[in-house]
Amino acid sequence: MSVKPLVLVALLAAGCSAAPAPALTATLTSPTDVVLTWPDDGAGHRVEYANAPAGPWTTLRFLPPHATSYHHPDLIPETPFHYRVQPFSGPVSAETTAGAPAAPDATGLHAVASGDTVTFTWADRSPDEAGFLLEMRRPGAPEFDPVEVTDPDTTTCALSLLPGEEMAAYRLRAVRYGPLSPVVHQTTGKER
Repeated sequence: MSVKPLVLVALLAAGCSAAPAPALTATLTSPTDVVLTWPDDGAGHRVEYANAPAGPWTTLRFLPPHATSYHHPDLIPETPFHYRVQPFSGPVSAETTAGAPAAPDATGLHAVASGDTVTFTWADRSPDEAGFLLEMRRPGAPEFDPVEVTDPDTTTCALSLLPGEEMAAYRLRAVRYGPLSPVVHQTTGKER
């Protein structure tokens, strides 16, 4: 079994407050592309879409804090798309190295690499999380990107690495969601 070192970063993110729902706009930038924008509220955001105002809703992406737009490209022509965003935040967990004993921390976070898979385990000490979000900062990248979302009360997940991700930094947060934005709508045009 080959163990590759992975660095987990410890930070503390601000929690979501009872702030108002984010203002959201949807702009058709081509007949089949929509760009969503909202003001920077310091939180990460879950971006969702549906083809009917009441859903069912599908998560497109979890975006890192301070992201204020999302491009939804190559959509089905002449189709309605409804969008909403929801801020998320939560404290970020501990620091450790894969294969090494974890330092004592609030979560007992561990990362163990085997081949091209990393298995993360932690203690769930958050009684009210909506789930856990695993984020990765690839070598040379300035920001963390969300890579895995778990259900509430989960304490493990595995991640398959792509070439070049062996030395990436990872962090885990118990996620809490803020209010949903109002739903915005665009109908795509005819393909050219």
